[in-house]
Amino acid sequence: MTSEEYKKLSLQEFDRAAEKFDDDDPSVYNMCRKDYPDVLAEAVKEPFLDLLDAGCGTGAMLGMFKKDYPERNYTGVDLSKEMIETANNKHITGIRFVAGDCENLPFEDNSFDVVTCSMSFHHYPNPEKFFMSLHRVLRPGGGRFILRDMASNSRLVMWFMNHIEIPIGNKILQKGDVHVYSRTDIQSLCDESGMKLELYEVRKGFRLHCLVRKPV
Repeated sequence: MTSEEYKKLSLQEFDRAAEKFDDDDPSVYNMCRKDYPDVLAEAVKEPFLDLLDAGCGTGAMLGMFKKDYPERNYTGVDLSKEMIETANNKHITGIRFVAGDCENLPFEDNSFDVVTCSMSFHHYPNPEKFFMSLHRVLRPGGGRFILRDMASNSRLVMWFMNHIEIPIGNKILQKGDVHVYSRTDIQSLCDESGMKLELYEVRKGFRLHCLVRKPV
């Protein structure tokens, strides 16, 4: 599929899901919210003022950040305008929500100390563009990117995800998933964009926890 076809499928999925995205009903979206505490714990290991959540959905993770650390500045960006509308309807003071493409982040250079991305990256058909955009918007000398996504330490499982599970999910469920990324993949994206890979861990539940930094 082309980049635009992947994005169209993702938009269809998340536009439909926006209204019920934060429900407590058992769903893949409900399960993904279990990642938020680990992202927060990683973010607060170092001081920061301005944080961007890429693929923010309805803003649930940023709402948690704001509750625990209200003095920081928070921004969320998502491709789905329906998700952004739902986020804005929560009227959370101090969080800015923007509709935009994470492969071309609509923000000025050197705007953020931290960028987070939780269970959204596998939807991006041009990950190299996203990493270049990260390099541009992160502040030099320590700006951090915290990534949570799907992965496995098994090459066989990763092959199955990328060559069987994702194509079938796209064909049958119209999901718009693109790829899940190995350490080698992430290292290559870092090398191409001038970023530094500091941490790549596969945690319980096939969860990738990754830390990337913009050097001085």
